[in-house]
Amino acid sequence: MSAPVNSRPGADRGVPGAEVEAPQAAYAAALACLPAVGPGWLVEVLAQQSPKAAWELVRSGELCRPARSRLSSGGPDWSEAACRLDVGSLWAYCQLGGIAVAWPGTPGYPSALRSGPAPAGVLFSRGNVELLEGRPCVALIGTRRCTPEGREVSYQLGYDLCAAGVVVVSGLALGIDGAAHAGALAALRDAGTNVGAGPDAAGSTVGRGGGAVGSTVGVAASGVDVVYPRQHAALWGEVARLGAIVSETPPGSPAQAWRFPSRNRIIAGLAQMVVVVECHASGGSWHTVEAAVRRGIEVGAVPGSVQNPASVGTNTLLHEGAIPVRGAQDVLDALGIFDHPPQPGRRPGQRSEPSRTTAAGPGSAAVAPGRTGAGPASGAEPRGPLDDRVLAAVTGRPLCLEEIVERSGLPVTAVVVALERLEEQGALRGEAGWWARARPPAR
Repeated sequence: MSAPVNSRPGADRGVPGAEVEAPQAAYAAALACLPAVGPGWLVEVLAQQSPKAAWELVRSGELCRPARSRLSSGGPDWSEAACRLDVGSLWAYCQLGGIAVAWPGTPGYPSALRSGPAPAGVLFSRGNVELLEGRPCVALIGTRRCTPEGREVSYQLGYDLCAAGVVVVSGLALGIDGAAHAGALAALRDAGTNVGAGPDAAGSTVGRGGGAVGSTVGVAASGVDVVYPRQHAALWGEVARLGAIVSETPPGSPAQAWRFPSRNRIIAGLAQMVVVVECHASGGSWHTVEAAVRRGIEVGAVPGSVQNPASVGTNTLLHEGAIPVRGAQDVLDALGIFDHPPQPGRRPGQRSEPSRTTAAGPGSAAVAPGRTGAGPASGAEPRGPLDDRVLAAVTGRPLCLEEIVERSGLPVTAVVVALERLEEQGALRGEAGWWARARPPAR
């Protein structure tokens, strides 16, 4: 569900009496919708007043915009803005979209954010935020302009850490972030977990083999109902279903440049360790690292080639004393987790259990015994319309899972299943998270 980005839910309705039956969470959401409101102001006010009482003070003009607000003196007055906003309509929109609202001291507000510098004010969420409690959390972050190797490493770290019981936190962005979420989601699917969305879900974190698995949480710069970037619509849906998406940004609001540094401090605040997979000499990853350092959170970095511009930042962090991360076990060791060794990683779409295909070495296609070429394998499942759609998306250069999802327009789960079948049939070949058309047999 998504609201028009320029029409915030509940705005300019002015329905008399609509606020009478609204719960406290509705008023907290309304306070977060005030023009240029900051998390510091929200934390301070909600520590002294209930959301409804604070809202009434704003409407009456007794609580005013701070003098140092980002809004210019000619901006709308808070009292005027509050009188235009229909709290009941805003709350109905949140309920319809499965959007929960929490603030410090209430259920659903992550305990990790209650202390430290710059705590979150009002937090919106979709999915099961309770997954953040009682489990180790690691942030995997990095550049959008990553290399194929960086994307592969991020995917593998996400997979292995989630399989070992860790909640993988990232920013839902292109590149390193998206690969980290995709890897964690693959581990959840392979484990056969039943991590449901919403506070009433069972939230099982025990896989088919009886071992504990983690989850994944995305921190958005836009509202939790406004997908950004649009290419990640399928990924957002999966993260919300199997994990959670959280944001300080009110529903219906787009991602804006100034929101990303604020978003990054939330990523750091939720984590016990921040791992930078690839980053350039400057960029948003540094905001997250700085927030982690201020909170006393461990920072790790994946080593990279000195000739790779995307590894300049990570190599600099290592030079300055960050923990070298060669794989998930280095992260688990740094967290003191020794009873959950990471499972052997799998590339996207690879089956968790033995399939009809034989193991293939690097760079080769997985083919059935006795087969030497492409085409439907004996006994393989017949190809369907979704398989054809995925196959049509894989043309030219090798593609990663994210790119195939974007090109095909299909959900992540449908693409993964189709990739399995197409590889089994010999139509595609997969190598370390990348997919390409299978070469026809030599004659």
